Amino acid sequence: MTELLGSYVPIAIFIGIALVIGLALLVAPFAVAFKAPDSEKLSAYECGFNAFDDARMKFDVRFYLVSILFIIFDLEVAFLFPWAVSFKAIGWFGFWSMMVFLLVLTVGFIYEWKKGALEWN
Repeated sequence: MTELLGSYVPIAIFIGIALVIGLALLVAPFAVAFKAPDSEKLSAYECGFNAFDDARMKFDVRFYLVSILFIIFDLEVAFLFPWAVSFKAIGWFGFWSMMVFLLVLTVGFIYEWKKGALEWN
């Protein structure tokens, strides 16, 4: 039984060291930080300029459109990495499947470009 428990000693040491380092990193900023904030540091910061309206004001829909477009093309890249890694194993079927996927995304990109979704006027 002691041999079985002895095999867990390195794990217990690792957890102990991780807790000590974690707690030290949580406490160190409070002990070391410079605590003299000025009015500039305490002022509201919003996109490089002072807040000019209520936080519940209507937002331009273009911000949401750009973020959705970014997410779509970011996910495209997320699908390309595993495809590239397993390219030898999936063969020609996988190649042409990805080409169809990229074609659909390209057609969608051209459509949104023609509709002016990428224009920021």
